[in-house]
Amino acid sequence: MLSTASEIDALARFSRALAVPIRCRILLILCQGPAQPADLADELEISRTRLSNHLACLRDCGIVVAVPEGRRVRYELADSRLGHALDDLRGAVLAVEADRTCPDAEEKGCC
Repeated sequence: MLSTASEIDALARFSRALAVPIRCRILLILCQGPAQPADLADELEISRTRLSNHLACLRDCGIVVAVPEGRRVRYELADSRLGHALDDLRGAVLAVEADRTCPDAEEKGCC
């Protein structure tokens, strides 16, 4: 199955967003439902400035959206299918991790 350049670019953006553990944690929290930045910062135990930078990245990648609520804003996944995809991806990655077969993975940092 061949993919278009725009599909490949979208997957690459998504992969870059997931490459940072704190952004993975943000997405896993948002899979459970919308959250306000202050609550996210408290749960993740990071500064609001640091959180803001990560949320901006996730917004720019089209993965999360900011929804105004009066003078506040809440963040949520841009599409509910992302939550299902993240759950499936997490399950697959953990299954592979548990069955890791590369004997040099730790040393080479490959798998």
